[in-house]
Amino acid sequence: MFMNVFGFFGWIAAWIGLLYVLVVFLPPGFSFLFVLPLIYCTYRAVVQLRYFPPALRMRRIMRTYPWQVLQRVPHGLESHPDVSLKHHGWFEFPNPAHPEQRLALVYAQHLRTEWWHRRMAPRAKPQLKEQIESIWFAGDPRFIGLIAVGGRGGTAPRRLHVLEQWAESRNGQRLSDWGVTEEDIERGRRVGVYPASS
Repeated sequence: MFMNVFGFFGWIAAWIGLLYVLVVFLPPGFSFLFVLPLIYCTYRAVVQLRYFPPALRMRRIMRTYPWQVLQRVPHGLESHPDVSLKHHGWFEFPNPAHPEQRLALVYAQHLRTEWWHRRMAPRAKPQLKEQIESIWFAGDPRFIGLIAVGGRGGTAPRRLHVLEQWAESRNGQRLSDWGVTEEDIERGRRVGVYPASS
């Protein structure tokens, strides 16, 4: 969250700084040199705003669910058989109520997924694939999840990304089939997921 705030105000400060240099130190003939940098700073500040809703959702997930470290989690970039709508990759996690059942959580948006995609690709180099052998996970795969990889020394999560559950409403399964309780539904609502009670 700090980096999002820092980035947003950093781009605004860069825009003001460029404008100040143009107005105070340079004659009007140099204006054309500053058009593209000013437009780029404006674009980056607007893009930075898009990162705030996912960052706030990540905070809610981390406050509601504990972190777990999982090894060799099945994943892919191709379409998942349980998800009919277009998505940008998936990871499968065990259902907390029925551990033998695996549920797919998907990247619903392409925003900030490049790092993950390079490591999930079938032709990725072994040293890249190795970086996602151990995954940090917080959430409930019946609703939503937050994934990350360990930082230096593996002591703290980094490269956080929200994954969403899309299978339930598309293949006719009901929450009761997944062993969802009222308490699970309430925890899901705390992170912004509003499933209908079954």
